[in-house]
Amino acid sequence: MSASLAAASMPPPPASLPPYPAAVAPARWSHIDRDALLASGLKWLLLLALIVFLGLPLVSVLVLAVLDQQGVWSGLLPWQQLLSNPNFVPMVGRSIAVSAAVATLVVPLAYLFAYALHRTLIPLKGVWRAVALLPLLAPSLLPGIALIYLFGNQGLFKEWMNGNIYGFWGILLGQAFYTFPHALMILLSALSMADGRLYDAASAMGSSGWRTFRNVTLPATRYGIFGAFCLVFTLSITDFGVPKIVGGAYNVMAVEAYKAVVGQQQFGRGAMIGLLLLIPAVLTFVIDGWLQRRQRAQMSSRAEIYRPRRHWPRDSAYLLITLVISAALLLMLTVAIGASLVKLWPYNLQLSLMHYDFDNMDGGGWLAYRNSIKLAFGTSIIGTAVIFTGAWLLEKTRSQHYLHGLLRLLVFLPMAVPGLVLGLGYVFFFNHPANPLNGLYGSMAILILCSVTHFYTTAHLSAVTALKQIDPEFEAASASLNVPLLRTYLRITLPLCLPSVLEIFRYLFVSSMTTVSAVIFLYSPNTVLAAVAVLNMDDAGDVGPAAAMSTLILLTSAGFSLLMHVGIARWVRRTQAWRHTSRH
Repeated sequence: MSASLAAASMPPPPASLPPYPAAVAPARWSHIDRDALLASGLKWLLLLALIVFLGLPLVSVLVLAVLDQQGVWSGLLPWQQLLSNPNFVPMVGRSIAVSAAVATLVVPLAYLFAYALHRTLIPLKGVWRAVALLPLLAPSLLPGIALIYLFGNQGLFKEWMNGNIYGFWGILLGQAFYTFPHALMILLSALSMADGRLYDAASAMGSSGWRTFRNVTLPATRYGIFGAFCLVFTLSITDFGVPKIVGGAYNVMAVEAYKAVVGQQQFGRGAMIGLLLLIPAVLTFVIDGWLQRRQRAQMSSRAEIYRPRRHWPRDSAYLLITLVISAALLLMLTVAIGASLVKLWPYNLQLSLMHYDFDNMDGGGWLAYRNSIKLAFGTSIIGTAVIFTGAWLLEKTRSQHYLHGLLRLLVFLPMAVPGLVLGLGYVFFFNHPANPLNGLYGSMAILILCSVTHFYTTAHLSAVTALKQIDPEFEAASASLNVPLLRTYLRITLPLCLPSVLEIFRYLFVSSMTTVSAVIFLYSPNTVLAAVAVLNMDDAGDVGPAAAMSTLILLTSAGFSLLMHVGIARWVRRTQAWRHTSRH
Protein backbone atom coordinates (compact mmCIF):
# COMPACT_ATOMS: atom_id res chain seq x y z
CA MET A 1 0.00 0.00 0.00
CA SER A 2 2.73 2.46 0.99
CA ALA A 3 4.77 1.38 -2.00
CA SER A 4 1.88 2.06 -4.29
CA LEU A 5 1.34 5.49 -2.77
CA ALA A 6 5.04 6.31 -3.11
CA ALA A 7 5.03 5.25 -6.70
CA ALA A 8 1.94 7.31 -7.36
CA SER A 9 3.52 10.38 -5.78
CA MET A 10 6.67 10.21 -7.97
CA PRO A 11 6.79 12.49 -11.02
CA PRO A 12 6.21 10.80 -14.39
CA PRO A 13 9.36 9.77 -16.28
CA PRO A 14 10.49 12.06 -19.05
CA ALA A 15 9.15 11.31 -22.50
CA SER A 16 12.68 11.01 -23.93
CA LEU A 17 16.26 11.32 -22.74
CA PRO A 18 17.96 14.67 -23.26
CA PRO A 19 20.28 14.85 -26.30
CA TYR A 20 23.92 13.76 -25.90
CA PRO A 21 25.92 16.77 -24.78
CA ALA A 22 27.81 18.33 -27.69
CA ALA A 23 30.95 18.60 -25.60
CA VAL A 24 30.95 14.85 -25.09
CA ALA A 25 30.42 14.03 -28.82
CA PRO A 26 32.90 11.54 -30.25
CA ALA A 27 36.03 13.68 -30.45
CA ARG A 28 37.74 10.93 -32.41
CA TRP A 29 35.58 11.49 -35.43
CA SER A 30 36.12 15.25 -35.41
CA HIS A 31 39.87 14.60 -35.18
CA ILE A 32 39.73 12.27 -38.19
CA ASP A 33 37.65 14.81 -40.10
CA ARG A 34 40.23 17.51 -39.42
CA ASP A 35 43.03 15.27 -40.70
CA ALA A 36 41.04 14.38 -43.82
CA LEU A 37 40.27 18.05 -44.44
CA LEU A 38 43.95 18.98 -44.01
CA ALA A 39 45.15 16.23 -46.37
CA SER A 40 42.53 17.10 -48.97
CA GLY A 41 43.35 20.81 -48.77
CA LEU A 42 47.07 20.19 -49.20
CA LYS A 43 46.40 17.96 -52.21
CA TRP A 44 44.23 20.56 -53.89
CA LEU A 45 46.92 23.15 -53.20
CA LEU A 46 49.56 20.87 -54.78
CA LEU A 47 47.29 20.27 -57.76
CA LEU A 48 46.83 24.02 -58.24
CA ALA A 49 50.60 24.57 -58.09
CA LEU A 50 51.28 21.83 -60.65
CA ILE A 51 48.64 23.20 -63.00
CA VAL A 52 50.01 26.74 -62.79
CA PHE A 53 53.72 25.94 -62.95
CA LEU A 54 53.62 22.90 -65.24
CA GLY A 55 50.32 22.43 -67.04
CA LEU A 56 49.60 25.98 -68.18
CA PRO A 57 53.16 26.65 -69.48
CA LEU A 58 52.95 23.48 -71.59
CA VAL A 59 49.53 24.51 -72.86
CA SER A 60 51.06 27.86 -73.83
CA VAL A 61 53.61 26.06 -76.00
CA LEU A 62 50.82 24.11 -77.70
CA VAL A 63 48.75 27.23 -78.32
CA LEU A 64 51.63 29.33 -79.64
CA ALA A 65 52.56 26.59 -82.10
CA VAL A 66 49.32 27.21 -84.02
CA LEU A 67 49.38 31.02 -83.97
CA ASP A 68 50.96 33.30 -86.54
CA GLN A 69 53.25 36.24 -85.74
CA GLN A 70 50.22 38.48 -85.13
CA GLY A 71 48.80 36.04 -82.61
CA VAL A 72 45.94 34.95 -84.90
CA TRP A 73 44.85 31.31 -85.02
CA SER A 74 46.31 29.82 -88.18
CA GLY A 75 45.84 26.09 -87.73
CA LEU A 76 48.35 23.95 -89.58
CA LEU A 77 49.77 26.76 -91.71
CA PRO A 78 52.81 27.41 -89.43
CA TRP A 79 53.60 23.69 -89.49
CA GLN A 80 53.39 23.62 -93.28
CA GLN A 81 55.76 26.57 -93.49
CA LEU A 82 58.18 24.93 -91.07
CA LEU A 83 58.23 21.60 -92.88
CA SER A 84 58.52 23.25 -96.31
CA ASN A 85 61.80 24.91 -95.30
CA PRO A 86 64.50 23.05 -97.27
CA ASN A 87 66.87 23.09 -94.29
CA PHE A 88 64.43 21.72 -91.73
CA VAL A 89 64.14 18.05 -92.70
CA PRO A 90 67.95 17.63 -93.02
CA MET A 91 68.30 19.25 -89.59
CA VAL A 92 65.88 16.70 -88.11
CA GLY A 93 67.86 13.93 -89.78
CA ARG A 94 71.11 15.24 -88.32
CA SER A 95 69.58 15.42 -84.84
CA ILE A 96 68.32 11.84 -85.03
CA ALA A 97 71.57 10.55 -86.51
CA VAL A 98 73.88 12.04 -83.89
CA SER A 99 71.56 11.09 -81.02
CA ALA A 100 71.33 7.50 -82.24
CA ALA A 101 75.11 7.39 -82.61
CA VAL A 102 75.59 8.66 -79.05
CA ALA A 103 73.22 6.02 -77.68
CA THR A 104 74.88 3.29 -79.74
CA LEU A 105 78.29 4.27 -78.34
CA VAL A 106 77.35 5.01 -74.73
CA VAL A 107 75.06 2.09 -73.84
CA PRO A 108 77.58 -0.73 -74.59
CA LEU A 109 80.34 1.15 -72.77
CA ALA A 110 78.09 1.80 -69.77
CA TYR A 111 77.02 -1.86 -69.79
CA LEU A 112 80.64 -3.06 -69.70
CA PHE A 113 81.39 -0.62 -66.88
CA ALA A 114 78.32 -1.69 -64.89
CA TYR A 115 79.13 -5.35 -65.49
CA ALA A 116 82.63 -4.79 -64.15
CA LEU A 117 81.24 -3.24 -60.97
CA HIS A 118 78.59 -5.89 -60.28
CA ARG A 119 79.74 -9.14 -61.88
CA THR A 120 83.52 -9.15 -61.42
CA LEU A 121 86.01 -8.84 -58.58
CA ILE A 122 88.00 -5.86 -59.82
CA PRO A 123 89.61 -3.75 -57.05
CA LEU A 124 88.54 -0.24 -55.98
CA LYS A 125 84.99 -0.50 -57.23
CA GLY A 126 83.91 2.50 -55.17
CA VAL A 127 86.57 4.68 -56.80
CA TRP A 128 85.57 3.70 -60.34
CA ARG A 129 81.91 4.26 -59.59
CA ALA A 130 82.63 7.74 -58.20
CA VAL A 131 84.72 8.63 -61.26
CA ALA A 132 81.97 7.46 -63.61
CA LEU A 133 79.38 9.65 -61.87
CA LEU A 134 81.54 12.81 -61.87
CA PRO A 135 79.98 14.18 -65.12
CA LEU A 136 76.73 14.61 -63.19
CA LEU A 137 78.43 17.37 -61.17
CA ALA A 138 79.47 19.41 -64.20
CA PRO A 139 77.37 21.52 -66.59
CA SER A 140 76.74 19.98 -70.00
CA LEU A 141 78.87 22.76 -71.52
CA LEU A 142 82.06 21.50 -69.88
CA PRO A 143 82.70 18.56 -72.26
CA GLY A 144 82.39 20.91 -75.21
CA ILE A 145 84.99 23.23 -73.75
CA ALA A 146 87.30 20.30 -72.94
CA LEU A 147 87.01 19.02 -76.51
CA ILE A 148 88.10 22.41 -77.85
CA TYR A 149 91.23 22.26 -75.69
CA LEU A 150 91.91 18.69 -76.77
CA PHE A 151 91.05 18.64 -80.47
CA GLY A 152 90.36 22.27 -81.45
CA ASN A 153 92.55 24.47 -83.62
CA GLN A 154 94.98 24.94 -80.71
CA GLY A 155 94.25 21.60 -79.02
CA LEU A 156 96.77 19.11 -77.72
CA PHE A 157 95.70 16.45 -80.23
CA LYS A 158 94.38 18.61 -83.06
CA GLU A 159 96.11 16.39 -85.64
CA TRP A 160 93.97 13.43 -84.58
CA MET A 161 90.71 15.05 -85.68
CA ASN A 162 91.99 17.23 -88.56
CA GLY A 163 89.74 20.06 -87.42
CA ASN A 164 86.61 17.86 -87.49
CA ILE A 165 85.83 18.37 -83.82
CA TYR A 166 83.36 21.13 -84.79
CA GLY A 167 80.46 19.07 -86.04
CA PHE A 168 79.21 15.50 -85.78
CA TRP A 169 82.24 14.08 -83.96
CA GLY A 170 82.40 16.87 -81.44
CA ILE A 171 78.71 16.46 -80.53
CA LEU A 172 79.16 12.68 -80.37
CA LEU A 173 82.10 12.78 -77.96
CA GLY A 174 80.74 15.62 -75.82
CA GLN A 175 77.31 14.08 -75.37
CA ALA A 176 78.84 10.67 -74.72
CA PHE A 177 80.60 12.22 -71.73
CA TYR A 178 77.42 13.98 -70.63
CA THR A 179 75.06 10.98 -70.91
CA PHE A 180 77.38 8.17 -69.73
CA PRO A 181 76.49 8.37 -65.99
CA HIS A 182 72.75 8.44 -66.76
CA ALA A 183 72.99 5.19 -68.72
CA LEU A 184 75.30 3.71 -66.09
CA MET A 185 72.82 4.24 -63.25
CA ILE A 186 70.06 2.40 -65.15
CA LEU A 187 72.35 -0.49 -66.06
CA LEU A 188 73.76 -0.73 -62.54
CA SER A 189 70.20 -1.20 -61.32
CA ALA A 190 69.51 -3.80 -64.02
CA LEU A 191 72.61 -5.81 -63.13
CA SER A 192 72.31 -5.48 -59.37
CA MET A 193 69.67 -8.19 -59.01
CA ALA A 194 70.49 -11.72 -60.13
CA ASP A 195 69.53 -15.20 -58.95
CA GLY A 196 72.73 -17.05 -58.15
CA ARG A 197 71.02 -20.43 -58.66
CA LEU A 198 70.80 -19.80 -62.41
CA TYR A 199 74.53 -19.25 -62.66
CA ASP A 200 75.27 -22.27 -60.48
CA ALA A 201 73.07 -24.41 -62.73
CA ALA A 202 74.76 -23.06 -65.85
CA SER A 203 78.18 -23.81 -64.37
CA ALA A 204 77.13 -27.33 -63.36
CA MET A 205 75.93 -27.98 -66.91
CA GLY A 206 79.30 -26.96 -68.30
CA SER A 207 78.07 -23.77 -69.97
CA SER A 208 80.79 -21.41 -71.11
CA GLY A 209 80.99 -17.85 -69.84
CA TRP A 210 79.82 -16.39 -73.14
CA ARG A 211 76.90 -18.80 -73.41
CA THR A 212 75.83 -18.05 -69.83
CA PHE A 213 75.98 -14.34 -70.58
CA ARG A 214 73.96 -14.76 -73.78
CA ASN A 215 71.28 -17.02 -72.29
CA VAL A 216 71.04 -15.79 -68.69
CA THR A 217 72.50 -12.33 -68.12
CA LEU A 218 71.49 -10.61 -71.36
CA PRO A 219 67.80 -11.66 -71.31
CA ALA A 220 67.52 -10.59 -67.66
CA THR A 221 68.87 -7.11 -68.43
CA ARG A 222 67.39 -6.46 -71.88
CA TYR A 223 64.77 -4.06 -70.53
CA GLY A 224 67.44 -2.05 -68.76
CA ILE A 225 69.49 -1.90 -71.95
CA PHE A 226 66.54 -0.69 -73.99
CA GLY A 227 65.57 1.84 -71.32
CA ALA A 228 69.12 3.19 -71.18
CA PHE A 229 69.19 3.51 -74.98
CA CYS A 230 65.93 5.50 -75.00
CA LEU A 231 67.11 7.76 -72.17
CA VAL A 232 70.47 8.53 -73.80
CA PHE A 233 68.79 9.21 -77.14
CA THR A 234 66.33 11.61 -75.49
CA LEU A 235 69.02 13.43 -73.49
CA SER A 236 71.12 13.83 -76.63
CA ILE A 237 68.41 15.11 -78.93
CA THR A 238 67.16 17.65 -76.36
CA ASP A 239 70.57 18.93 -75.18
CA PHE A 240 71.83 22.13 -76.74
CA GLY A 241 74.88 22.82 -74.55
CA VAL A 242 77.38 20.58 -76.35
CA PRO A 243 76.06 21.31 -79.90
CA LYS A 244 76.09 25.03 -79.13
CA ILE A 245 79.84 24.94 -78.38
CA VAL A 246 81.25 22.31 -80.74
CA GLY A 247 78.40 21.81 -83.23
CA GLY A 248 79.74 24.29 -85.76
CA ALA A 249 77.74 24.07 -89.00
CA TYR A 250 76.16 20.79 -87.89
CA ASN A 251 72.90 22.40 -86.82
CA VAL A 252 70.51 20.35 -84.66
CA MET A 253 66.97 20.91 -83.40
CA ALA A 254 67.78 21.96 -79.84
CA VAL A 255 70.17 24.69 -81.00
CA GLU A 256 67.67 25.80 -83.63
CA ALA A 257 64.97 26.22 -80.99
CA TYR A 258 67.39 28.29 -78.89
CA LYS A 259 68.31 30.49 -81.87
CA ALA A 260 64.67 30.96 -82.87
CA VAL A 261 63.72 32.35 -79.45
CA VAL A 262 66.89 34.18 -78.34
CA GLY A 263 68.41 35.29 -81.62
CA GLN A 264 65.48 35.67 -84.03
CA GLN A 265 62.54 36.35 -81.65
CA GLN A 266 60.47 33.80 -83.61
CA PHE A 267 58.54 32.40 -80.68
CA GLY A 268 56.12 30.38 -82.80
CA ARG A 269 58.98 28.61 -84.58
CA GLY A 270 60.66 27.91 -81.25
CA ALA A 271 57.38 26.50 -79.87
CA MET A 272 56.95 24.15 -82.83
CA ILE A 273 60.50 22.83 -82.59
CA GLY A 274 60.00 22.46 -78.85
CA LEU A 275 56.94 20.30 -79.45
CA LEU A 276 58.94 18.13 -81.85
CA LEU A 277 61.58 17.73 -79.14
CA LEU A 278 58.80 16.62 -76.81
CA ILE A 279 57.97 13.62 -79.01
CA PRO A 280 61.04 11.45 -78.24
CA ALA A 281 60.78 12.30 -74.55
CA VAL A 282 57.11 11.26 -74.40
CA LEU A 283 57.84 8.08 -76.38
CA THR A 284 60.65 7.23 -73.97
CA PHE A 285 58.31 7.77 -71.02
CA VAL A 286 55.63 5.53 -72.56
CA ILE A 287 58.13 2.82 -73.52
CA ASP A 288 59.64 2.87 -70.04
CA GLY A 289 56.22 2.34 -68.49
CA TRP A 290 55.52 -0.51 -70.91
CA LEU A 291 58.85 -2.14 -70.12
CA GLN A 292 58.25 -1.91 -66.39
CA ARG A 293 54.90 -3.68 -66.79
CA ARG A 294 56.44 -6.46 -68.85
CA GLN A 295 59.53 -6.94 -66.74
CA ARG A 296 59.30 -9.80 -64.30
CA ALA A 297 60.95 -9.97 -60.92
CA GLN A 298 64.46 -11.34 -61.07
CA MET A 299 64.60 -12.26 -57.39
CA SER A 300 62.05 -14.73 -56.00
CA SER A 301 61.66 -15.64 -52.35
CA ARG A 302 63.93 -18.64 -52.90
CA ALA A 303 66.58 -16.79 -54.86
CA GLU A 304 70.18 -16.72 -53.79
CA ILE A 305 72.41 -13.66 -54.08
CA TYR A 306 74.82 -13.93 -56.96
CA ARG A 307 78.42 -13.65 -55.82
CA PRO A 308 81.02 -13.50 -58.59
CA ARG A 309 83.94 -15.87 -58.32
CA ARG A 310 87.54 -14.96 -58.91
CA HIS A 311 88.45 -15.35 -62.58
CA TRP A 312 91.74 -13.65 -63.34
CA PRO A 313 91.48 -13.35 -67.17
CA ARG A 314 87.95 -11.94 -66.98
CA ASP A 315 88.71 -9.61 -64.05
CA SER A 316 91.88 -8.34 -65.74
CA ALA A 317 90.04 -7.62 -68.98
CA TYR A 318 87.26 -5.72 -67.22
CA LEU A 319 89.73 -3.83 -65.07
CA LEU A 320 91.42 -2.65 -68.27
CA ILE A 321 88.05 -1.56 -69.71
CA THR A 322 87.23 0.29 -66.49
CA LEU A 323 90.62 2.02 -66.49
CA VAL A 324 90.26 3.17 -70.11
CA ILE A 325 86.75 4.57 -69.63
CA SER A 326 87.67 6.24 -66.33
CA ALA A 327 90.81 7.73 -67.89
CA ALA A 328 88.75 9.20 -70.74
CA LEU A 329 86.30 10.78 -68.30
CA LEU A 330 89.06 12.13 -66.08
CA LEU A 331 90.94 13.47 -69.12
CA MET A 332 87.98 15.64 -70.08
CA LEU A 333 87.64 16.99 -66.55
CA THR A 334 91.39 17.46 -66.02
CA VAL A 335 91.88 19.36 -69.27
CA ALA A 336 89.02 21.76 -68.50
CA ILE A 337 90.30 22.35 -64.97
CA GLY A 338 93.92 22.65 -66.08
CA ALA A 339 93.11 25.11 -68.85
CA SER A 340 91.38 27.37 -66.35
CA LEU A 341 94.56 27.55 -64.24
CA VAL A 342 97.11 28.51 -66.95
CA LYS A 343 97.61 31.75 -68.84
CA LEU A 344 97.20 30.55 -72.42
CA TRP A 345 96.51 26.92 -73.26
CA PRO A 346 98.61 25.22 -74.62
CA TYR A 347 101.28 27.85 -75.39
CA ASN A 348 101.83 29.41 -71.97
CA LEU A 349 101.23 26.87 -69.19
CA GLN A 350 102.32 29.17 -66.37
CA LEU A 351 99.90 28.86 -63.47
CA SER A 352 97.57 31.82 -63.11
CA LEU A 353 94.14 32.71 -61.74
CA MET A 354 93.51 35.36 -64.38
CA HIS A 355 90.59 33.41 -65.87
CA TYR A 356 88.79 33.58 -62.53
CA ASP A 357 88.61 37.38 -62.66
CA PHE A 358 85.00 37.11 -63.76
CA ASP A 359 84.04 40.69 -62.95
CA ASN A 360 86.27 41.98 -65.76
CA MET A 361 84.82 39.62 -68.37
CA ASP A 362 81.54 39.09 -70.16
CA GLY A 363 79.04 36.64 -68.78
CA GLY A 364 77.82 38.11 -65.50
CA GLY A 365 80.87 38.07 -63.24
CA TRP A 366 80.89 36.68 -59.74
CA LEU A 367 77.23 37.74 -59.49
CA ALA A 368 76.37 34.76 -61.73
CA TYR A 369 78.08 32.35 -59.33
CA ARG A 370 76.35 33.88 -56.28
CA ASN A 371 73.01 33.66 -58.08
CA SER A 372 73.60 29.98 -58.80
CA ILE A 373 74.28 29.34 -55.12
CA LYS A 374 71.03 31.15 -54.25
CA LEU A 375 69.16 29.17 -56.89
CA ALA A 376 70.61 25.87 -55.68
CA PHE A 377 69.72 26.48 -52.03
CA GLY A 378 66.30 27.91 -52.86
CA THR A 379 65.45 24.99 -55.12
CA SER A 380 66.75 22.46 -52.57
CA ILE A 381 64.86 23.91 -49.60
CA ILE A 382 61.54 24.60 -51.34
CA GLY A 383 61.75 21.59 -53.63
CA THR A 384 62.55 19.11 -50.86
CA ALA A 385 59.69 20.38 -48.68
CA VAL A 386 57.13 20.41 -51.50
CA ILE A 387 58.17 17.19 -53.25
CA PHE A 388 58.54 15.01 -50.16
CA THR A 389 55.32 16.32 -48.63
CA GLY A 390 53.52 15.74 -51.93
CA ALA A 391 54.82 12.17 -52.13
CA TRP A 392 53.70 11.59 -48.52
CA LEU A 393 50.21 12.89 -49.31
CA LEU A 394 49.90 10.51 -52.26
CA GLU A 395 51.30 7.46 -50.49
CA LYS A 396 50.08 7.79 -46.90
CA THR A 397 46.72 9.58 -47.08
CA ARG A 398 43.41 8.88 -48.75
CA SER A 399 41.11 11.09 -50.77
CA GLN A 400 39.05 11.07 -53.96
CA HIS A 401 40.29 8.57 -56.53
CA TYR A 402 40.21 11.06 -59.39
CA LEU A 403 42.31 13.56 -57.39
CA HIS A 404 45.01 10.97 -56.77
CA GLY A 405 45.01 9.96 -60.42
CA LEU A 406 45.35 13.53 -61.64
CA LEU A 407 48.14 14.28 -59.18
CA ARG A 408 50.08 11.15 -60.18
CA LEU A 409 49.80 12.13 -63.84
CA LEU A 410 51.13 15.62 -63.19
CA VAL A 411 54.02 14.56 -60.92
CA PHE A 412 55.26 12.14 -63.60
CA LEU A 413 54.85 14.62 -66.46
CA PRO A 414 58.12 16.56 -65.86
CA MET A 415 60.07 13.37 -66.63
CA ALA A 416 58.69 13.48 -70.16
CA VAL A 417 59.28 17.22 -70.70
CA PRO A 418 62.76 18.38 -71.80
CA GLY A 419 64.12 21.38 -69.93
CA LEU A 420 64.23 23.44 -73.12
CA VAL A 421 60.50 22.89 -73.73
CA LEU A 422 59.62 23.71 -70.12
CA GLY A 423 61.69 26.90 -70.32
CA LEU A 424 59.88 27.91 -73.51
CA GLY A 425 56.55 27.33 -71.79
CA TYR A 426 57.58 29.59 -68.92
CA VAL A 427 58.53 32.34 -71.37
CA PHE A 428 55.20 32.17 -73.22
CA PHE A 429 53.05 31.88 -70.09
CA PHE A 430 54.67 34.12 -67.49
CA ASN A 431 55.86 36.80 -69.92
CA HIS A 432 52.34 37.37 -71.24
CA PRO A 433 51.17 40.85 -70.18
CA ALA A 434 47.68 39.57 -69.28
CA ASN A 435 49.05 37.04 -66.80
CA PRO A 436 48.67 38.28 -63.18
CA LEU A 437 51.89 36.37 -62.38
CA ASN A 438 53.80 38.39 -64.97
CA GLY A 439 55.81 40.05 -62.18
CA LEU A 440 57.63 36.76 -61.54
CA TYR A 441 59.31 36.86 -64.94
CA GLY A 442 63.00 37.69 -64.71
CA SER A 443 63.13 37.15 -60.94
CA MET A 444 64.96 34.55 -58.88
CA ALA A 445 61.58 33.16 -57.81
CA ILE A 446 60.68 32.00 -61.33
CA LEU A 447 64.09 30.34 -61.71
CA ILE A 448 63.49 28.42 -58.48
CA LEU A 449 59.95 27.43 -59.47
CA CYS A 450 61.08 26.28 -62.91
CA SER A 451 63.94 24.24 -61.43
CA VAL A 452 61.70 22.57 -58.85
CA THR A 453 59.22 21.66 -61.60
CA HIS A 454 61.96 20.44 -63.95
CA PHE A 455 63.48 18.03 -61.40
CA TYR A 456 60.21 17.09 -59.68
CA THR A 457 59.73 13.54 -60.97
CA THR A 458 63.14 12.12 -60.10
CA ALA A 459 62.98 13.52 -56.57
CA HIS A 460 59.38 12.31 -56.21
CA LEU A 461 60.38 8.76 -57.15
CA SER A 462 63.14 8.83 -54.52
CA ALA A 463 60.66 9.97 -51.89
CA VAL A 464 58.09 7.33 -52.86
CA THR A 465 60.72 4.60 -52.66
CA ALA A 466 61.54 5.62 -49.09
CA LEU A 467 57.89 6.02 -48.04
CA LYS A 468 56.92 2.58 -49.33
CA GLN A 469 59.40 1.05 -46.88
CA ILE A 470 57.44 2.41 -43.90
CA ASP A 471 54.76 0.09 -42.55
CA PRO A 472 51.23 1.58 -42.79
CA GLU A 473 50.70 0.50 -39.18
CA PHE A 474 52.51 3.66 -38.07
CA GLU A 475 49.67 5.79 -39.44
CA ALA A 476 47.04 3.36 -38.13
CA ALA A 477 48.53 3.45 -34.63
CA SER A 478 48.70 7.24 -34.67
CA ALA A 479 45.07 7.47 -35.75
CA SER A 480 43.94 5.09 -33.01
CA LEU A 481 45.79 7.24 -30.43
CA ASN A 482 44.20 10.44 -31.79
CA VAL A 483 47.59 11.81 -32.85
CA PRO A 484 47.14 14.54 -35.49
CA LEU A 485 48.19 13.57 -38.99
CA LEU A 486 50.66 16.44 -39.31
CA ARG A 487 52.37 15.51 -36.03
CA THR A 488 52.78 11.92 -37.22
CA TYR A 489 54.37 13.23 -40.41
CA LEU A 490 56.82 15.50 -38.57
CA ARG A 491 57.67 13.20 -35.63
CA ILE A 492 57.66 9.75 -37.29
CA THR A 493 57.62 9.76 -41.10
CA LEU A 494 60.14 12.53 -41.65
CA PRO A 495 62.82 11.19 -39.23
CA LEU A 496 62.46 7.66 -40.63
CA CYS A 497 63.00 8.94 -44.18
CA LEU A 498 65.77 11.41 -43.30
CA PRO A 499 68.45 9.76 -45.51
CA SER A 500 66.19 9.97 -48.56
CA VAL A 501 65.20 13.56 -47.71
CA LEU A 502 68.87 14.57 -47.59
CA GLU A 503 69.53 12.73 -50.85
CA ILE A 504 66.70 14.68 -52.50
CA PHE A 505 68.18 17.91 -51.11
CA ARG A 506 71.61 17.01 -52.55
CA TYR A 507 70.14 16.03 -55.93
CA LEU A 508 68.22 19.29 -56.27
CA PHE A 509 71.25 21.35 -55.27
CA VAL A 510 73.62 19.75 -57.78
CA SER A 511 71.02 19.73 -60.57
CA SER A 512 70.25 23.42 -60.04
CA MET A 513 73.96 24.30 -60.15
CA THR A 514 74.50 22.53 -63.47
CA THR A 515 71.24 23.10 -65.36
CA VAL A 516 71.21 25.30 -68.45
CA SER A 517 68.34 24.31 -70.74
CA ALA A 518 65.41 25.01 -68.41
CA VAL A 519 66.59 28.47 -67.33
CA ILE A 520 68.31 29.78 -70.47
CA PHE A 521 65.25 31.87 -71.43
CA LEU A 522 64.27 33.06 -67.94
CA TYR A 523 67.18 34.96 -66.45
CA SER A 524 67.62 38.74 -66.32
CA PRO A 525 70.84 40.78 -65.97
CA ASN A 526 70.37 40.62 -62.20
CA THR A 527 69.65 36.87 -62.08
CA VAL A 528 72.18 35.53 -64.58
CA LEU A 529 73.48 32.12 -63.51
CA ALA A 530 76.91 30.49 -63.57
CA ALA A 531 75.97 27.82 -66.13
CA VAL A 532 74.47 30.51 -68.37
CA ALA A 533 77.59 32.64 -67.88
CA VAL A 534 79.65 29.75 -69.29
CA LEU A 535 77.58 29.91 -72.48
CA ASN A 536 77.83 33.70 -72.69
CA MET A 537 81.60 33.71 -72.17
CA ASP A 538 82.08 31.06 -74.82
CA ASP A 539 79.98 33.15 -77.26
CA ALA A 540 82.25 36.11 -76.49
CA GLY A 541 85.37 34.02 -77.23
CA ASP A 542 86.48 33.82 -73.60
CA VAL A 543 87.01 30.06 -73.55
CA GLY A 544 89.45 30.20 -70.62
CA PRO A 545 87.01 32.01 -68.31
CA ALA A 546 84.25 29.67 -69.49
CA ALA A 547 86.42 26.72 -68.42
CA ALA A 548 87.08 28.47 -65.10
CA MET A 549 83.37 28.96 -64.38
CA SER A 550 82.65 25.34 -65.36
CA THR A 551 85.41 24.24 -62.99
CA LEU A 552 83.91 26.34 -60.21
CA ILE A 553 80.49 24.73 -60.75
CA LEU A 554 82.08 21.27 -60.71
CA LEU A 555 84.06 21.92 -57.53
CA THR A 556 81.05 23.47 -55.79
CA SER A 557 78.83 20.51 -56.66
CA ALA A 558 81.51 18.02 -55.61
CA GLY A 559 82.28 19.87 -52.39
CA PHE A 560 78.62 20.11 -51.43
CA SER A 561 78.08 16.41 -52.18
CA LEU A 562 81.09 15.52 -50.05
CA LEU A 563 79.82 17.75 -47.25
CA MET A 564 76.43 16.05 -47.37
CA HIS A 565 78.08 12.63 -47.33
CA VAL A 566 80.59 13.27 -44.53
CA GLY A 567 79.42 16.24 -42.50
CA ILE A 568 75.85 15.04 -41.93
CA ALA A 569 76.68 11.32 -41.69
CA ARG A 570 76.85 11.48 -37.91
CA TRP A 571 73.45 13.12 -37.70
CA VAL A 572 71.96 10.49 -40.00
CA ARG A 573 73.56 7.66 -38.00
CA ARG A 574 72.06 9.05 -34.81
CA THR A 575 68.54 9.35 -36.22
CA GLN A 576 68.80 5.95 -37.95
CA ALA A 577 70.40 4.06 -35.07
CA TRP A 578 67.33 1.84 -34.80
CA ARG A 579 68.22 0.29 -38.17
CA HIS A 580 71.49 -1.07 -36.80
CA THR A 581 70.45 -2.04 -33.30
CA SER A 582 70.91 -5.76 -32.79
CA ARG A 583 68.04 -7.79 -31.45
CA HIS A 584 68.41 -9.57 -28.12
